[in-house]
Amino acid sequence: MARIAFILLCHKDPQGIIAQARRLAASGDYVSIHFDARASQRDYDVIRTELGDNPAVVFAARRWKCGWGEWTLVAATLEAVRAAVAAFPAASHFYMLSGDCMPIKSAEYAHAFLDAEDCDYIESFDFFKSDWIKTGMREERLIYRHWFNERTQPKRFYASYALQRRFRLTRRIPADIQVMIGSQWWCLRRQTIERVLEFCDSRPDVMRFFATTWIPDETFFQTVVRHVVPRKQLRTRTLTYLVFTDYGMPLTFYNDHYDLLMGQNYLFARKISPEALRLRERLGALWAATGVHFPISNEGTGLFKFLTARGRVGRRFAPRFWLTEGSLGRENSLRVVVAKKWHVAKRLTEAIRKNTDIPAVDYLFNEREAGLPDLGGVETTVAKRERHRRALLRLLFEQFESNRLVICLDPSALDLIQDLLGDKADTRILLIDAQFDDEYVRGHIGRVGLAGPQTPPEVIDRLISTVRADLEHEAERLRDLELAHFHSIAPWRSVEDNAVQIAGFLDIMPQQAKRLAAIEHLFSD
Repeated sequence: MARIAFILLCHKDPQGIIAQARRLAASGDYVSIHFDARASQRDYDVIRTELGDNPAVVFAARRWKCGWGEWTLVAATLEAVRAAVAAFPAASHFYMLSGDCMPIKSAEYAHAFLDAEDCDYIESFDFFKSDWIKTGMREERLIYRHWFNERTQPKRFYASYALQRRFRLTRRIPADIQVMIGSQWWCLRRQTIERVLEFCDSRPDVMRFFATTWIPDETFFQTVVRHVVPRKQLRTRTLTYLVFTDYGMPLTFYNDHYDLLMGQNYLFARKISPEALRLRERLGALWAATGVHFPISNEGTGLFKFLTARGRVGRRFAPRFWLTEGSLGRENSLRVVVAKKWHVAKRLTEAIRKNTDIPAVDYLFNEREAGLPDLGGVETTVAKRERHRRALLRLLFEQFESNRLVICLDPSALDLIQDLLGDKADTRILLIDAQFDDEYVRGHIGRVGLAGPQTPPEVIDRLISTVRADLEHEAERLRDLELAHFHSIAPWRSVEDNAVQIAGFLDIMPQQAKRLAAIEHLFSD
């Protein structure tokens, strides 16, 4: 009988990971866990403590800091695969999973399915001839070197790309391989995995090549497996069911999708909403069930395309992202930098992006240029973002693939701050205190339209004290909320005192916090 070693790549929700690993191991299968090094060390310690004595669970020897589109995702997968190969000699198949995946069949069905045919399941289409890539870079993924992450370092990413194009700094693809592309969610036999690892050890040139390609998790295994396994032993499909929305994001499944998921010709599904507790409970029980008959209808993708194409509210298989649940998600943590002096907040968020792994954007509800990634068009105007603010933030958590996010808000947005504080997510506030001298207040009077170029100076002078009091009152209103997770920094405090506040706000080590607090000219006007 097939015995599966699940390669579990995850970065959040420790309790969900623990439950998933125990469920999979209870069916006689194995689990190899790679927990992203960018994620909370405390979460990882919880997982190790709960699962460390389970003989069917092993952990990757090295934790990589993973980033979307980076080689680190492949490196993390290989690390977990090597751990599984060494720890589980009885494993016949190796199946890639994420923390958002859940079974949509029973273990009994999955084992019988894999026993029925001696083959590998992996999407593997010709990179240049297929239409797998719909938009964006194509051959540029391969012929140029990509050292920076497009989402977290967009300026460096595109500057490097433009420089290589300008000077025609292209490179050749290794001559003896045919580059293939497909979904990263595969299920491979043991002999195939062993051949892949042998290939990795014997071909450092290919490893170097893929290490600087863009989005290699869609090309590396797809290429190498086709290179080491005869085509007749491959089934060019994934066993994990996923659908992409018209925004290019994976469709999220909720409680009312249970029957539909059971009818798809797949073993697992991605992504299951963390809020779909009933669906998760039912699918978890399904994996342990025996004697269940699964009539395969396989209509899910076609039904989704049909209903979304009709475009009428209330007639969609799944709503657009802003029509789903309004919560940011219980598992997410929103960190809000509140500052009247926007330039100071932006210096801090820039430093956070450079010195930590926490994604940070600027005044996304005030300024068009706020450091947002491509979100399918919703990021293009402030008006679009304002319409569905919580949904936009939830989309950012998904896009950055992080359960932490830093944003900037003006203290005048107290209603929005209170709205976010009422969410299920862990929301923390960092107030950047400021002193408003006469020069700053005069500039503020002009920026908000209280005075124009022709306004007499004596009129502006009369406004200064009133406006200054109003600015100070905004901060006081925030303090009056007496929040549990409230932190503040100020130019008149020491670097050490500010570092303590930043460490508590971001949940980072004191050394990191001190580097942020010691930014040169942080509070300068």
